[in-house]
Amino acid sequence: MSSELSAYVSDTTPARGALRPARSWLHSDAPSRSLNGPWRFRHSPVASVAEDFATEDFDDLGWDSIAVPSHWVLQGDGAYGRPIYTNIQFPFPIDPPHVPDENPTGDYRRHFDIPADWSDCERIVLRFDGVESLFKVWVNGIEIGSASGSRLAHEFDVTSAVRTGDNVVAVRVHQWSAASYVEDQDQWWLPGIFRDVTLLARPAGGIEDVWLRTGFDDGRGRVVPEVTADATAFPVTLRIPELGIERVWATADDVVPVDVAEVEPWSAERPRLYDVTVSTAAERIALRVGFRTVEIRGDRFLVNGRRVVFHGVNRHETHPERGRVFDEEHAREDLARMKRFNVNAIRTSHYPPHPRLLDLADELGFWVVLECDLETHGFDKVDWVGNPSDDPAWRAAYLDRIQRTVERDKNHPSIVIWSLGNEAGTGSNLAAMSAWVHARDAERPVHYEGDYTGEYTDLYSRMYASVPETAGIGTDGAHSVLFNCTPAQSARQRSKPFLLCEYAHAMGNGPGALDQYEALVHTHPRLHGGFVWEWRDHGILATTPDGTPYYAYGGDFGEVVHDGNFVMDGMLLSSDDPTPSLHEFKAVVQPLRFGFDTDELTITNLRHSADTSDLRFRWRVEHDGTLVDSGELDVPAVTAGESAVVRLPRIVAAPHAETWLTVDAVLAEAGDWAPEGHVIATAQQDRSARSVVPAVRPRSDWRPGDGTLTLGIADFAGGSLVRLAGRAVTGPRLQLFRAPTDNDASPSEGVENSDAGTAEVSDADLWRRDGLDRLITRRVSVDQAAGALRTVDRVSAANSALSVTVESVWSLEDGELELRVEIEPSSGWRTVWPRIGIGFELPDGAAPVDGAEWFGLGPLESYPDSLRAARTGRFSSTVGDLSVDYARPQETGHRSQLRSLTLTSASAEVLRVATIPDVHGRRPGFTLSRHTPQQIARAGHPFELPDSATTHLIIDAAQHGLGSRACGPDVAPEFVLRPEARTIRLRMAAGGEA
Repeated sequence: MSSELSAYVSDTTPARGALRPARSWLHSDAPSRSLNGPWRFRHSPVASVAEDFATEDFDDLGWDSIAVPSHWVLQGDGAYGRPIYTNIQFPFPIDPPHVPDENPTGDYRRHFDIPADWSDCERIVLRFDGVESLFKVWVNGIEIGSASGSRLAHEFDVTSAVRTGDNVVAVRVHQWSAASYVEDQDQWWLPGIFRDVTLLARPAGGIEDVWLRTGFDDGRGRVVPEVTADATAFPVTLRIPELGIERVWATADDVVPVDVAEVEPWSAERPRLYDVTVSTAAERIALRVGFRTVEIRGDRFLVNGRRVVFHGVNRHETHPERGRVFDEEHAREDLARMKRFNVNAIRTSHYPPHPRLLDLADELGFWVVLECDLETHGFDKVDWVGNPSDDPAWRAAYLDRIQRTVERDKNHPSIVIWSLGNEAGTGSNLAAMSAWVHARDAERPVHYEGDYTGEYTDLYSRMYASVPETAGIGTDGAHSVLFNCTPAQSARQRSKPFLLCEYAHAMGNGPGALDQYEALVHTHPRLHGGFVWEWRDHGILATTPDGTPYYAYGGDFGEVVHDGNFVMDGMLLSSDDPTPSLHEFKAVVQPLRFGFDTDELTITNLRHSADTSDLRFRWRVEHDGTLVDSGELDVPAVTAGESAVVRLPRIVAAPHAETWLTVDAVLAEAGDWAPEGHVIATAQQDRSARSVVPAVRPRSDWRPGDGTLTLGIADFAGGSLVRLAGRAVTGPRLQLFRAPTDNDASPSEGVENSDAGTAEVSDADLWRRDGLDRLITRRVSVDQAAGALRTVDRVSAANSALSVTVESVWSLEDGELELRVEIEPSSGWRTVWPRIGIGFELPDGAAPVDGAEWFGLGPLESYPDSLRAARTGRFSSTVGDLSVDYARPQETGHRSQLRSLTLTSASAEVLRVATIPDVHGRRPGFTLSRHTPQQIARAGHPFELPDSATTHLIIDAAQHGLGSRACGPDVAPEFVLRPEARTIRLRMAAGGEA
């Protein structure tokens, strides 16, 4: 690389040439032309010096064609390089501000036409909404300028370079530049022109920029306008037709606030928008405004005078085929899905999204924390030495990024907080960014999690604080020293509203304990909720050599350094399928609280400002999961923050069945994001009569036997089960292992929150160390009695003295086959167990077991610290649908608190299993899968799972919790599964038997 080129790509200057000042992204009736579509494209794995391709007469016929917008690494089937995923790591040497000579570069060219009627325009502007990472622009061979800031808008004045008729634009994009050091967000590195390119005709007498700040106070509204235009553009007219407002400002001095006597407020729950136009004789700007006032009062964050609780998600722009290329239809559905799952807030991690997404957020209703395009996380590797955040040489770049962020999106009512960026350490450049925002926008507060001591931000923010730590932050009068703070700094931070800008790391099967965080919000008003990390997985659709599709993650593209499947950490799979964690989130944060009494129901409205007039309340009664009665409750409109008490119908408990009352709050009418009848909130009450658990029959006639016999539907040979209900079946076999979840496999942080964790060692490593995945059985004894068989086994692992004694008793009880398994660990076990269960293998034979019907918790998987979305009922599923296709196969499919289970084959009943609670009233759960936990644990992707000729049923007495250890707290102590004695009691019958 030449010294000149090296200096160019390593320059921290954010822009050069004819770049225009940042301004709002406006909807204007002035002429414009999209330059999206096919461009000529040439890729080079190294940075090129020659710029002859920018000349008008350059022959590009030998070049390829590429779509704009797109990422070149997602085109050409690898011809232009491959995506790279890192979380913290830099995929190049840490040598700021320098980048390698091996700097992939994309050259773009296309022709465009300037209409003759554009000749009277004051200027022609070329806008790029997103280019990664450094780009230079030529028009008709004339160098226009260059810019960096991948997720930011850049407008170039090309007036002097264009002409009526045919023109040529050329763009050179370098993948790596000095800017890459401050764009180390947890995401794929995806170079190219990935957002819109637009040619704008700016009319003489047009409007350069508009900002309509709004306020709301007790029914009254206020518009504070800021109009940027030449004096010749006036008069300027403001119109809000629905409010009967028309103001004509003859000069700039006449632009003054407009008071509105009566107006409806905007909120995330009721996103009331008003159409507005700001016009001159030459141009008309259309906006949609919402009236709302944002303020911090003491340690409360308020909108329109009411405390906001953020039930939010961190949202990256990602799609398995398009990457960060925006598709409005998909984005609208994405946000509608958020609304359906009770998400009310978005943190735009870690950059501004496509501007149209914010129009959708205004319309559908979200509280938005808009984040600047900034992260320098890779400097953590070198203890933050050389971090740009405190280096004056980077000051201009930092300020340019925040200015472009705020100026582009300042008109959106959904944006209630500005965020300086993410995980960039701290320093004077961040403080300068904050100072600029405060001077530009005095209303909306400034957020940045890394300002732990609160030197320059308005809110206290943390990521992945544990439940006890979060409670300590919210507790009045607490004197504990906060993270990285002195006592005085701790007191200052406790005087501010608190946000969990990231919590509950939703990687793979998890997280757990969402409900514990939610409970704190309602106990400590200083706590304002937070944002789950994160909304969706970032898988890239790929295929195996034999054509099998799968979602690729870090390392699947041969990256030199990568962070594996850490990019698969969303509550939505890459396929757009919600995970059970999203259902759990919806249930935990539902905006209504239900309190049952004998004949009354208390309904508390937890919403910010909306009453319940948009809802209907339905009830139903089920006996053992079968519907017996239903109706609708007469509920008055409950205002936000208030409660109402309503009468419940008379419910008679069934004498020999469980009786459950369920209440659902549903939408009374269809809306923009959900149909009529969509369930917003639900609650259940157990109305069952007390039942007697059958006692274990004492036996004194045991005698040694050969264990070869038949007991009802079960056949045994040598004490081992060989057939059950006419099918070949083996088991029960002790199962203590589960395919490690991403949380189980993480050695990272948060272990101090569990009495089971071991620092720097994952639970999965401990389980393998103790041989839980390779248990061996030794038969100790076989005894028989009248109508009964007893076996005692010692289960342990090679090279281990630890063991578990398993006593299995089969007997005929009241004409039914009962299995009672007593599991007792030896002393000396030092680590948690993933599960305590017994497994059965059911070979396919003539027809595989391919489905299940059950009465218990469902319909989705559930675990000890993730049960709120589960309800008691009767459910059915295919074996395949019982599991979740996590990007990395892991523990999945457990259904808790099982009462009865019917295994089916081609819809025909094969085996019926009923559970009996243990002496503590605990019921087991079940997992039904085509693979063993060991097979699942060995697979890195779903396509790596082997073909199977067996269905595997595991009945679990207990499961370890999920936690959030992959990036956050471990399993809470109350959900830790310690080695302990457990009992499993089952009664079995052949399919179709009563």
